[in-house]
Amino acid sequence: MGTMLYARGVPFDHSFEAANLHRPDLVRGTHLAYLEAGAELLETNTFGANRLKLAAHGLDDEVESVNAAGVRLAREAIALAGRPAWIAGSIGPLGRRMAPLGATPESEAGEVFAEQARALAGAGVHLIMLETFFDLNEIVAAVRAVQRVTDLPIIAQMTFAQDGRTLLGYTPEEIVARLEPLGVAMIGANCSVGPHGMVDVLDRMAAASRTPLSAMPNAGLPAYIGGRFAYMASPGYVAEHAVSLVQMGVSVVGGCCGTTPEHIAAMSAAVAGHRTGAPRRRAPATVAPPPPPAPAMEPPGTFAQKLGRRFVITAEVSPPHGADDAEELETCRRFRAAGVDAIDVPDNPMARLRMSPWATAARVQREVGVETILHFTTRDRNLIRLQSDLLAVHALGIRNVLVLRGDHPQTGDYPQATEVSDIHPSGLVRMIKEFNQGRDVAGNAIGEPTRFLVGVALNMAARDLGREIRGLERKLAAGGDFICTMPIFEPRTFDAFLARYGRLPVPVLVGILPLYGAKHAEFLHNELPGMAVPEAIRAQLRDAGDGREMGMTLARDLLAAIRDRIDGIYLIPSFGRYERILHLAREMRAALPAR
Repeated sequence: MGTMLYARGVPFDHSFEAANLHRPDLVRGTHLAYLEAGAELLETNTFGANRLKLAAHGLDDEVESVNAAGVRLAREAIALAGRPAWIAGSIGPLGRRMAPLGATPESEAGEVFAEQARALAGAGVHLIMLETFFDLNEIVAAVRAVQRVTDLPIIAQMTFAQDGRTLLGYTPEEIVARLEPLGVAMIGANCSVGPHGMVDVLDRMAAASRTPLSAMPNAGLPAYIGGRFAYMASPGYVAEHAVSLVQMGVSVVGGCCGTTPEHIAAMSAAVAGHRTGAPRRRAPATVAPPPPPAPAMEPPGTFAQKLGRRFVITAEVSPPHGADDAEELETCRRFRAAGVDAIDVPDNPMARLRMSPWATAARVQREVGVETILHFTTRDRNLIRLQSDLLAVHALGIRNVLVLRGDHPQTGDYPQATEVSDIHPSGLVRMIKEFNQGRDVAGNAIGEPTRFLVGVALNMAARDLGREIRGLERKLAAGGDFICTMPIFEPRTFDAFLARYGRLPVPVLVGILPLYGAKHAEFLHNELPGMAVPEAIRAQLRDAGDGREMGMTLARDLLAAIRDRIDGIYLIPSFGRYERILHLAREMRAALPAR
């Protein structure tokens, strides 16, 4: 609903739910479009229609009227469509953190949820849909509040990140264990992840749950294009994953952000005739042994000495979601043993909350003994903080930084977070170079000059290659020392870029991401902004008997074709799965002259 209202002119900073009162034709028409596409269950336009959220728009006294209008408009659309459909009363999170993470007591939260549920039940919904919760304690409080005021069935849905956990770190199994004893009608997931990630989450839920399941993924991850958000997953791609969800045992399949009537029509056609499959059970995971002692590290600056003089290998390892980084440090030890020259440490990739990247980078250098390349973004630091953090990371011994804009906050865990962006990436490169001269951005002396090596990003497969090249030229003119590219998947992409740009004036490390198969390639191409997997590559993976082996073959073929024309590779894992890039690192190191 929100996607369609936004597309039809309702801004993000307005209340979508107020449209029930002020633009009823728009809401009713949207419901009707979904029904005509084949929807069998409508969610009321009441996701944020609780007292706390409505108060931000001066509507805190209109809880009952906004919710009742939302139900009425859904009923009117069903009457116009001339066929029956279920109506789910949509209830989202409070909009404030509940204790102990926030200041809202559970008793107050319960009153707010109960008030909205009472209004929806009184207006005649068939069930209550609790959705897009990331705090397990909050959805438990919501379930109990709803059960106090109505006997209607409850679907309880949490939202997950790409690593298969909620923002607060809960696993699908933990969520099933907490919600199932409450007697909800269905347990499920919605929002944040696209179809590919949703299949993984629901597969784990299906293995743990005896309660029916629901799944409503986004249509991929949003891209910020021309001042508006767009979801890139095609109807056919979404429909393919809907079939997978039904076959693994999911009873209710739908869509969340970015899901249009076209997506629903494709899903409805695809799942027609498919019966819900039986869930599978799996054995518990094993616990890894403790890590060995740390070796001595090479002096900072070794990477700079190697770059441009010999072929270098770097590998990306993301910081942990919590304070325990033992697993990440052990992964870095394995990469060091495999012969990598540096570890890339990303800064809250995909705008998902993780440990500070410069804390991780400092610990990797100290505990593992391998140099790091710190990804340093302009997304969430003002001019003062940028300079303060640069001084801090230099004091910690970090010398290599890759300057990036960073993923937009509204694509991640905290869509309400403010994007600061006091400075563009080219401006940050220039600022760092000023630090290397002993001056801050205002020209004031900072004492001993810093010794940063500055990398800049490049997307060789950008849809608007002219714009990408202009941005690269600004970053190089500001003093960029080396280039790291986004992943490419065939030599033709590399050749086409060089044919247009010419010889690159600084060392270039090409991003290599081994594909896992056809579905992985389609996911990257359809759901991740800025990622392009050529159709020829996707076709080879579709035709391959073993998609994983074909993915490795394609990566090896790419490396063989471009190795003599690049200065190194930047190995990128797929969502924390490191084994395949470890193999590539070992193979490449073995093929290179001794260091």
